[in-house]
Amino acid sequence: MAQLLNEMRASGVIIDYALFGAAAQMRYTEPVATLDADVLIALPSPEGLEGEAVRVDAWPVQFIPVFSPLTRHALVQAETADFEGVPFRVVRADYLAVIALSVGRSKDFTRILGLLESGSVSGEEIARLAERHDLLEAWKRFEARFLNE
Repeated sequence: MAQLLNEMRASGVIIDYALFGAAAQMRYTEPVATLDADVLIALPSPEGLEGEAVRVDAWPVQFIPVFSPLTRHALVQAETADFEGVPFRVVRADYLAVIALSVGRSKDFTRILGLLESGSVSGEEIARLAERHDLLEAWKRFEARFLNE
């Protein structure tokens, strides 16, 4: 999958990409259950994507165009990891946490807790990034509910 995404970027099919969601979280925490790999992408034009998911090798892959300033920044700030000798872009842990915070489902809160417990991100880092993206109140509610026991 890493090689294909790099080739798609090199050929201009996509402008950029970064693995995110549960599959990206596995870089920072214990493995988590997931049915597919989510790939955040920037496209040359909005009409460039037909359908949402395709099978890449053994993985169903869901291509998700950037959908907010937060996801745009997450894509720009993504780190390059090594996947079997191939460079592969992955959303940073702090952005994974704040994207999860912005979505706000139970499984997203579990993702944030996993990232915090693994030491991949601190509450202070999440608070700073949440504030930059107008999510500080959501972070305070999360802290009160899950961290201030």
